[in-house]
Amino acid sequence: MPRSQKNDNFIDKTFTIVADILLQIIPMASGEKEAFTYYRDGMSAQSEGEYAEALQNYYEAMRPEIDPYDRSYILYNIGLIHTSNGEHTKALEYYFQALERNPSLPQALNNTALICHYRGEQAIRQGDPEIAEAWFDQAAEYWKQAIALAPSNYIEAQNWLQITGRFGE
Repeated sequence: MPRSQKNDNFIDKTFTIVADILLQIIPMASGEKEAFTYYRDGMSAQSEGEYAEALQNYYEAMRPEIDPYDRSYILYNIGLIHTSNGEHTKALEYYFQALERNPSLPQALNNTALICHYRGEQAIRQGDPEIAEAWFDQAAEYWKQAIALAPSNYIEAQNWLQITGRFGE
């Protein structure tokens, strides 16, 4: 049974009904409809913590999806799952692929910065301040790009940049 038929709560059911109606009335190529259906099911599975199912749906959505902008969001969501699973190297690969297709994706820049910052903190705990500074500098660059795209978002990152003196660099 497709995930779209398994939704238990009212909001998910309502969204699914509206999405199904839109799929029927909006002129789209069959590949676009197929990609959207897999993407929607992937998002639903991801929101329920069913990461393996979500990944399977996202990979299926990538096959028929040709629009770079739409592919960027699929790749971003795959990156989110790898981040949640602690697979930061894989997550970065997917965030970078998403950014190649859509450089104006501030959430991918933010998540990339978060991983760099985390690695900087790890380096401090391991007693390697030079490596930590390199990671923190990299995090700062990604956060500055994210903030340039979405100035009212990422307030904590803005504060960190100011406190550490990296905002004006």
